[in-house]
Amino acid sequence: MMFDDTYKMLSAPGEGLYKEKGSKFIASAFTVTSEEEVKAALSESKKKYFDARHHCYAFMIGPDKAAFRSSDDGEPSGTAGKPILNQILSKDVTNVCIIVVRYFGGIKLGVSGLINAYKTAAREALDNATIVEKTVDEVYSLQFAYPLMNEVMRVMKELGLEQRNTRFEMDCYLEFSTRKNDADRIVSKFKNIFGVTVSYIKTV
Repeated sequence: MMFDDTYKMLSAPGEGLYKEKGSKFIASAFTVTSEEEVKAALSESKKKYFDARHHCYAFMIGPDKAAFRSSDDGEPSGTAGKPILNQILSKDVTNVCIIVVRYFGGIKLGVSGLINAYKTAAREALDNATIVEKTVDEVYSLQFAYPLMNEVMRVMKELGLEQRNTRFEMDCYLEFSTRKNDADRIVSKFKNIFGVTVSYIKTV
C-alpha cells in the first residue's frame, strides 16, 4: 500500500461563536506550522481577550499529524481541549490551531454543557474556514558535470519538473520537488544517467 501523500489544511482562517446561559465562547481556527507559532497566537489571544477567563486550545502539526496537544486552561479536565482536538480530528485537518476563549456568564454549565460548548464553537470555526488539500512533497538536488546538462534537462522536461536554486558552471547543481508517491520512480530516472548524483534534501 502506498503512503497517503495528501493532507488537508486551512487556506483561510475561520471564526466561531457559541452562547450558553450567559457564557460566550469565541473560537478562532488558523494555520500554524510550529509550536512557537501556537505560543505566539496564544499570547496574542490573551492580549486581545485580556478579560476572558479561559483560553483553551488544541493544535495539530505536520502532514503525518505527529505533533498535537490540547489544553483545558483551568476548565475541568477533558471538557475543553479534548473536544476542540476531536473537531480537528473529525475534519481530518493538520497544521491547524483552534483557540476558544470563554467569557463566564455566572452560571455553571456542567461537564456535558462545557464539552458541547467548546465542541460547537470549534466546529463552527472550522466550518467557516477554507480547507484545501495539499500533497506531501520531497525535495531533491542533482549534481552533475556540464556536458550532462542536455540529458538532465530532457528528463526534467519529460517529467514536468520545475528547477530551483540552479547553479550552472563546470559543475552544475539544481533542486526539484515531487510528490512523495512519485519520488522513487523519478529519482531512479536520474540515477540511470551515469555521472548524476541525486541527494534527498527534505520533505515538505
